[in-house]
Amino acid sequence: MPFMIGFVENRRNILQAELTRLLDELPPLGIQQIYVVGDFASSNVQIDTALELLIVQETDEPFHRRPDFFVDHLRPRIEIRFCVYTPDEFQTLRDVDSFLIRQINQSEAVYAIQ
Repeated sequence: MPFMIGFVENRRNILQAELTRLLDELPPLGIQQIYVVGDFASSNVQIDTALELLIVQETDEPFHRRPDFFVDHLRPRIEIRFCVYTPDEFQTLRDVDSFLIRQINQSEAVYAIQ
């Protein structure tokens, strides 16, 4: 797939701008931690790269419904993939779940409550 000069850098700027916007809006929603994961975190941005966020938040929602909360409240302007764990799940799985281990090791923590 041919790339026009500047498209990847433009996409990187769009992803960063959306992340900055979200970081202003996410903390009041009860977020405990946010990690940027995926291609943006590993600097492997392409013209169709989505913003991928791993979020730790207290919630009673079933795992598969948790991203809906963020889509409804934040109204993303680009494609964003939200993966949401409760604090207990995150603590329990962070050292044993291969998916979560890989995501954390290849991520950038961008927010954590003190």
